[in-house]
Amino acid sequence: MPEPGACVPDDVNPLRPDFWRLPGPQREAAFACLRAREQPVLVEEGERGRTFALVRHCEVTEASRRPEVFRSAPGATTPPPARWVRALFGASMVNLDGPEHARLRGVVARAFTPRILARAEDDIRRTADRVVDGIAGAVGGDGTGDFVAAVAAPMPFHVLCRMMGIPEAERERIQVLIDRASEHVGLDRTLAQRLRTPGRGLRALAGMHRIVARVGRERRERPGDDLISRLVAPDRDGQSLSSRELGAFFSLLLVAGVETTRNALAHGLHLLTVHPGQREVLRSGLDAHLDTAVEEIVRHSTPIHQFRRTVAGEYGGGPAGYRPGDRVILCYGSANRDERVFADPEAFDVTRSPNPHLGFGGGGPHYCLGAHLARQEIRAVLHALLTRYPDVHTTAPPSVPPTSFDHRVARLPFRLSVPRGTMRV
Repeated sequence: MPEPGACVPDDVNPLRPDFWRLPGPQREAAFACLRAREQPVLVEEGERGRTFALVRHCEVTEASRRPEVFRSAPGATTPPPARWVRALFGASMVNLDGPEHARLRGVVARAFTPRILARAEDDIRRTADRVVDGIAGAVGGDGTGDFVAAVAAPMPFHVLCRMMGIPEAERERIQVLIDRASEHVGLDRTLAQRLRTPGRGLRALAGMHRIVARVGRERRERPGDDLISRLVAPDRDGQSLSSRELGAFFSLLLVAGVETTRNALAHGLHLLTVHPGQREVLRSGLDAHLDTAVEEIVRHSTPIHQFRRTVAGEYGGGPAGYRPGDRVILCYGSANRDERVFADPEAFDVTRSPNPHLGFGGGGPHYCLGAHLARQEIRAVLHALLTRYPDVHTTAPPSVPPTSFDHRVARLPFRLSVPRGTMRV
């Protein structure tokens, strides 16, 4: 439970923008010091109340699995969405609790029928093969390019668009809107940027909602064999998503699903580049180690840095307990390096097992709905990539914006080696 006391210094405070400008190793060292304190760490106290950082695996897991105490409303992101934004665009599932959250999640979960999931698995393999086969055309004459643009971004985007049933004519526009809607999430901005970028991001979000609302109306009249058709048609309990709820889910799935998988793929290639011994272990036993390698990439890179929760009632008792209105931030990256859970947590080990990482959340009602699909996508790309281009490697560290929300990769320079037995002319 929280201990009374002063806030931690700004240079080790994950609530402060400067913390996220630190090089990765310095942030990890700071988190290790915070974990050594044993108790949740006070990072802010003032007129708006208290905020604590949950940095240990057990703390993040407990807060994730006690939604009656640690609530997602009014918002899981920092800062939470304004009321007028929620009223206009609808509340995302990540910001809801209780029956309202359960209803929406139930509608979505039931729409993922065995038929849709089976078709998605086949499509993931085909898409990975097609994307990797097309790499040679996406690099320059010297075999270099940007791995994010060539592989990591198009892979999850096309998989999700096909699964949802988004017409191909709309996809290029949607990709532009996704980039605009997510480019400043979690970034510390100047006053001029704060005044300018919300309008740009909200216009992009509105554009995505208009597209999916139009597709939803078409699917209500002429349903197809896709996820949107299932979401807008009443299920066995008579439940379906309204146009606004469909737009909110679409934004969540495409922005969160595309961004997180993209970042895991990019970090994965760089991890395999800077750990050549682990790369060789994986290459020499793809079938044996690919599943554990995917889990280790997600643990080590942790695509989402943090979500927040608001304390709904007294918890813990006494002066050291949480009080109603206190806020906590769930530091997934720190939890994934908790020395009490992971042996040699800074090491990258593609054979690590067991690996109870929290890269898809800490369990509970908000555990990532797309975790299974993300794992399949990462697995399929790595298999195709290491089979066709076994020596592909990054040529520089990933370009990582200093965002407090996700472990975003903006660009990743890489070099493509020629497949063995072929010649480029």
